[in-house]
Amino acid sequence: MSSNAPGATNPMLYDPIPEGQGSTSKRNQFVAALGICMAAVSGGTALAWTSPVLAQLVPANQSDTSGLERESFLLTTDEGSWVGAFLAVGAFLGALPAGYLSEKIGRKYTTMSLAVPYLISWALIIFANGAGMLYAGRLVIGIATGASCVVAPMFISEVAETSIRGALGAFFQLHLTVGILFVYAVGSYTHWVTLSILCAIFPVLLIVAMFIVPESPVYLVKKGRRIDAGVALKWFWGPNADTQSALQTIQSDLDAASGDAKVSDLFTNATNRAALFISLLLMFFQQFSGINAVIFYTAPIFQSAGSTMDPAVCSIVVGVVQVVMTLASSILIDKAGRRILLLQSSFIMGSCLIVLGVYFKMQNDKVDVSNIGWLPLASVVLFIISFSLGFGPIPWMMMGELCAPDIKGLASALAVMFNWTLVFLVTKTFGTMQEMLGSDWTFWFFGAWMMICTVYVFIKVPETKGKTNAQIQAILGGKK
Repeated sequence: MSSNAPGATNPMLYDPIPEGQGSTSKRNQFVAALGICMAAVSGGTALAWTSPVLAQLVPANQSDTSGLERESFLLTTDEGSWVGAFLAVGAFLGALPAGYLSEKIGRKYTTMSLAVPYLISWALIIFANGAGMLYAGRLVIGIATGASCVVAPMFISEVAETSIRGALGAFFQLHLTVGILFVYAVGSYTHWVTLSILCAIFPVLLIVAMFIVPESPVYLVKKGRRIDAGVALKWFWGPNADTQSALQTIQSDLDAASGDAKVSDLFTNATNRAALFISLLLMFFQQFSGINAVIFYTAPIFQSAGSTMDPAVCSIVVGVVQVVMTLASSILIDKAGRRILLLQSSFIMGSCLIVLGVYFKMQNDKVDVSNIGWLPLASVVLFIISFSLGFGPIPWMMMGELCAPDIKGLASALAVMFNWTLVFLVTKTFGTMQEMLGSDWTFWFFGAWMMICTVYVFIKVPETKGKTNAQIQAILGGKK
């Protein structure tokens, strides 16, 4: 794209719209978010992949492999647990390089490049002849997933206009749940190699989408490519958009920042420190909501409620609830605001966890719970609805909203690394917690964190709905 002679070679560069009088079109912003979120669908397939696959590769009884004769290899229980855990290790390793790359080569090309590790990992998994190749595949797909968690929310937050930034920000979690549902639905009824081949379609769609979507206008202004940024804005916001005002806002936000950020800037600047600290704590509470514990327990809870539902169908039901309610969140988020959705989420999840703990305590104490079998079932469904409306999508979205442009890449990378460290810790220690504390105290442990979370969100987390980056930075800096 040429950056000389504005208007001579590209008629879109001549902006006839009087400053302050433009009108925007939202269509291409949704198209762009959909394309960028092919990285999220790919990540969702990676996250859920172990659920149907380990059932095919790890015999329930290690000495009895009947029914699994057609597999070229099988895994021990320990190997199966590492196949799951290597994703989190890879995601931790992928976050920081993604933040760095997005500042060096741009959001567009970093997002496009994510397709490479996704496709390599699916090739390793499809042609795997033992646990070693599966480990390698899961580590590489983890790197791509961790990188996606950094770049996609950042990219979306930079192309969305303020009025729909929340809706588009929730797209990331929405498409993660779409990927998860795809694996639950297809994986239950197909061989794991077939499932893996089908999952490789989404990284290919990501490459195609990134050929269509322009670079982030924020990145282009940051690199001094103001004319290219104007062209990109016309694509994202429509031909009648007031690009002069939009570019001036981007430039002002960048001027207010300190240029290229160093790690020390995150801690020495009070505003940056507040943004990072809130982002990290939202990630902490997302994982300590016990979401993995509840999803792990869904099939047994459905059975204890007297349901004869197949565990595979049970997983699909959970997947559908997650997709539908995350979609509802994307509609509500710019109307209700972030705080109210976070507060309902933490309070309702905490209440559901306490109820589940009481139910398991009564069950352990041999109390007859047959007449309240519906209670844990209702608690799980309400918990997943509440998570999907609040703590599922909003931490990812607010991570992109809270940070100033100069620290966004670095702060997002640290928040994602922190999130995946917690995923690893919670999933690896969950079994031990159950054995040591029992199911009741395990649920109460997570429930207590949700009550602490409710107080924290009420006191400390600012409302970012409808606010520009400059207004958000002012609030974080203590200027209301």
